[in-house]
Amino acid sequence: MTDVEGNVYKVIKIGDQLWMAENLKTTKYNDGTDIPIVTDNYAWGDLTTPAYCWYNNDPANGDAYGTLYNWYAVDTGKLAPEGWHVPTKEDWETLSKYLGGDYNAGGKLKEKGNTHWFRPNIGATDEANFTAIPCGTRNYDGLHFYGLGDSCYFWASTESDASNAWVRQMTCDSAGLKVFYGYKSYGRPIRCVKDP
Repeated sequence: MTDVEGNVYKVIKIGDQLWMAENLKTTKYNDGTDIPIVTDNYAWGDLTTPAYCWYNNDPANGDAYGTLYNWYAVDTGKLAPEGWHVPTKEDWETLSKYLGGDYNAGGKLKEKGNTHWFRPNIGATDEANFTAIPCGTRNYDGLHFYGLGDSCYFWASTESDASNAWVRQMTCDSAGLKVFYGYKSYGRPIRCVKDP
């Protein structure tokens, strides 16, 4: 699968779903218009409009780990390539259920070994070939980045309330696929799923 910028992504089948096996990298919407890049820490924290960045504002991290987007970029409906979408909370639930539930699904999705993940990378088998890597996040206030090597936090397109949206997390110290909600101003990676 190829996005509007020409980035090519491996696609995998998990149950009845087709998922990207890499984090989204695009800096353009699927109509070709630019997504605003915001590197200033204070400006990021004040945003209620779409933006992207790379971990530590370093483009090399974008190449290695993908792009971090705030949820306002997700909410445009134009982030995923044509024929794909940012997964809903229900899409993530379907994935987790197919892999046996939240308690162990994270391990089946995480990249094996310690090339990217800190030790002990508990339960990591990558049985689903999803190859989740610990790309970290940008804090909601924009003032710092954290989690590289330790955690990945994927957006869902589903709101939990006016200020928050649902997130799926994997960590080096658990085989679980955690679910929680967080402020929409966090910078997080995206995996897309094919439209039904």
